[in-house]
Amino acid sequence: MSRVRLLLVLLLAWAPLAQAEKITIAAAADLKFALDELLVDFKQAHPNDEVAVIYGSSGKFYTQIQQGAPFDVYFSADIEFPRRLAKAGFAASEVKPHALGRIVLWSATQDASQMNLASLTDPAIRRIAIANPKVAPYGMRAVEALKQSGLWDKVEPKLVYGENIAHTAQFVQSGNAQVGIIALALALNPELARKGGYWLIPDELHAPLEQGFIITKRAEKNELAQHFADYMESKPARDVMTRYGFVLPDAPAGEVDAH
Repeated sequence: MSRVRLLLVLLLAWAPLAQAEKITIAAAADLKFALDELLVDFKQAHPNDEVAVIYGSSGKFYTQIQQGAPFDVYFSADIEFPRRLAKAGFAASEVKPHALGRIVLWSATQDASQMNLASLTDPAIRRIAIANPKVAPYGMRAVEALKQSGLWDKVEPKLVYGENIAHTAQFVQSGNAQVGIIALALALNPELARKGGYWLIPDELHAPLEQGFIITKRAEKNELAQHFADYMESKPARDVMTRYGFVLPDAPAGEVDAH
């Protein structure tokens, strides 16, 4: 084989690897089940690329991105966090709203569909899990709902705090709390839905859980990050998000019904 042909073979073999890209997504924990499902579909269209996802609290990711954490796309349960990052020069895209979240009462041992917030004052309910309101938007909204309903003083001594909304659901799932205020998107996951019902907390009791994402400055030249951002606006992605109880930015009002 001549040197020219050998070089050509090597270049052709190397080309697919050279085109492969990698992104790391930092995502609010309420997206875990929906995003896991979306990634299966996305990876089929991008078999040579690598997509890693880390789930956690939006507030912690917000701090970590400012400190140089290697995240290429950031999904926050509170759109204010990406807005602040964009304003401070940490974004390579505009801030895009992707969903409106909802909070629910959920229990793995009781039928929460027959409960409401006043049920939490029952002496038989001794531990109630919510996400840490200092870093988790779902925890902030849970506190707002309890205060707005006038139940805060009676319920606050019973509260235990999860690091994020997925950790909060684990508290309830494991029996360390009898009831939790978690994301509707988690309560609709088949694994949790099999264990108990949920009650949708009226959204007039708290500020909207408007969620949004950005491509970070680190991924400014990463085409895969842009491909994923575009994919989130596709019909298949929107269908999955809707199925997990998220209200999409341009969806008709009142799309989610209380159970």
